[in-house]
Amino acid sequence: MGTEALSLEEVSIRLGQSLILDGISLQVPAGSFTCLLGPSGCGKTTLLRAIAGFAPLSAGDITVGGRSISNLAPEARQTAMVFQSYALWPHMTVAGNLTYPLKLRGLSKVERDRRAEAILSLLGLEGYGPRAVISLSGGQRQRVALGRALIIDPPLLLLDEPLSNLDASIRRSLRGELRRLQQKVGITTIMVTHDQDEALAMADRIVLMRQGRIVQVASPEALYSAPADLEVAHFLGVDNVVDLRPGDPVAAGGALAGFRTADARVFTGEAPAGLDAVLVRAGTVTACAYAGGSYHVSIDLSDQAGNESLSGASGAALSALSSVPVAPGTRARLSVPAPMLMSFGADSRLLQGIRQ
Repeated sequence: MGTEALSLEEVSIRLGQSLILDGISLQVPAGSFTCLLGPSGCGKTTLLRAIAGFAPLSAGDITVGGRSISNLAPEARQTAMVFQSYALWPHMTVAGNLTYPLKLRGLSKVERDRRAEAILSLLGLEGYGPRAVISLSGGQRQRVALGRALIIDPPLLLLDEPLSNLDASIRRSLRGELRRLQQKVGITTIMVTHDQDEALAMADRIVLMRQGRIVQVASPEALYSAPADLEVAHFLGVDNVVDLRPGDPVAAGGALAGFRTADARVFTGEAPAGLDAVLVRAGTVTACAYAGGSYHVSIDLSDQAGNESLSGASGAALSALSSVPVAPGTRARLSVPAPMLMSFGADSRLLQGIRQ
């Protein structure tokens, strides 16, 4: 299977007066798995389509293996793309779908059949060649779509939210299968997703995009523990933000602290021992819901002196977990260990991430 490095230099795309991609520069190592991650409308799918040749550039250059492909038609780029909708031909068999791209390239039937058998074996679909595509499950159809992309031996594999149409349990299973297959084949892969868990579980590197620009490029671990700014942190599940006070255990100069609900705990009555290196806030419980193994507790801080947000960037409600149910109306305190806090400056840029 072919594999090549990908390079984007100052890539921009305009649609009328709108700048969809704004000076994107990115290096994708050969054989790596890169996820383009971000909210809807951030430009990630447009960037993938630009690499495939379906979105003409307004400026910049794209190279694969050191060769410019910017002026090549999609079919001449030899990249392979798997779409969200699978785009399989329903009137064809599995083998017919797999071998059709090879037929267009003029390969003999013997060679087409040989490659189809090899791909079916790779995908764990031995014996499925004669079956009608419409008889397959969603997960099996996605494998066939992936096989049709791989059978042409492309230098790049482009995936446009390939798992989004599947049920949650099948998605989780296919994440691992797709990642193992990519590692086995060694092909350079770029995948678009808006699902943070999917990106964290599958990628070597994550490219976080916002408003047509790259905000951060990092490994999953680095992105999760040290997001570039507060907006990225919110996107990655940092759902609590508080204004800092003197004595809070965070980096000097910080204005705000952020943390995830899973890292915060609720207690009532006397403070437990050993709470020196923690952030603590007090308030009134407004809701408590069972979350499977623990309880998700919401706490309103607005009635406590000094709890009101001074910056306007954080609200007066926080959430945390509890091992036991806590009745609404109960006075309670929330605590977060210092290593699990992220501190941000007044400009919302990260000062210090999670310390593992």
